[in-house]
This record gives sequence, C-alpha cells and structure tokens, in this order.
Amino acid sequence: MKVVQTPKISDKVNCLKTGDEVLLSGVIYTARDQAHKRLCQFIKNNKKLSFDLKGATIYYCGPTQTPKGKVIGSCGPTTSKRMDAFAPILLKSGLKAMIGKGGRSKEVVAAIKKYKAVYLLAPAGCGALLSKFVLKKELVVFEDLGPEAIYRLEVKDFPVIVGIDAKGRSVFRKF
Repeated sequence: MKVVQTPKISDKVNCLKTGDEVLLSGVIYTARDQAHKRLCQFIKNNKKLSFDLKGATIYYCGPTQTPKGKVIGSCGPTTSKRMDAFAPILLKSGLKAMIGKGGRSKEVVAAIKKYKAVYLLAPAGCGALLSKFVLKKELVVFEDLGPEAIYRLEVKDFPVIVGIDAKGRSVFRKF
C-alpha cells in the first residue's frame, strides 16, 4: 500500500505503477461532465479558473445531498469515459491525477503518458463507504450544477488503485 499526499502527487506520479494500491490524503476536486465542459471553455477563452489545475487531482463524482451531521453524502465514482473529450485539455493545463471508474480512450492514455499523470480507480458501488474518508467539503464553482458543481474535498486515506500509470500502462489492456 502506497501513501500519497496531494497536491504533491506530481512528485510521486513516476513512482506509481499500474495495480498499485494507494491511500490518498489531501485535497481533491469533484467534477463531472458539465463542469468539465465549462472548465475547458474557461481554458480555451483564457479565463481564470477558481482553483489551480497544476498538480491537481479531479475526482469524477457528484456527491449526493449531505445528511444532517455528516460532511458529505454518498460520493462514489462515475464512469470516466464521459470525461474523455475533456481530459487531454485539462492534463495539458497541469492536472496530474484523475479518479473514476472504467477504462479510458487511447487519446486519454496518450495524454496521461505525455503529461506524466495518473488515472486512479475508486471502488464502484461504495459511495457511502467512500464518504467516510472525506474530512471536509466546500463549494468551489458552478453552484448552479447542484451535485455536479466543483467541490473541494479534504480526504484522508482515500482508497484507490492505479488504473493507468504515467508510462501509459493500463489495467484495462488485454493480455
């Protein structure tokens, strides 16, 4: 088990190998389809983002409503392929890690390799369990998107597996 602190994941990206089990601690940002589309529009139009993408980790997640007395509602991963059209632009802008579920396109794998990033897998169907690793949640931008807004999460020992490493090796490749 490897322990990785964000946003220092940039320093560890080359040490992470496909299949490694990782406990992630620090700051990650949630973002889904519509938030990705807007982020890319901001980048294309040279608009300032509400958070720094350099070295950042984005979790493909839209948390459910927060129950009374909890930090966050259920926060499981969503299918990553829906973000494939946007991932290369965000990686070029400095994104270092993405967390989701499922395989990625050849273009995303090439961008991960080119920009020395990593794709991490969170256990699907475990949103309620994953919420226990979130210490703090705060809205960053796109409040009108509701649960699909971008949230800044502080996590401790958030369990993930390296799905695609910085060399482009993937757990989804057929052997």
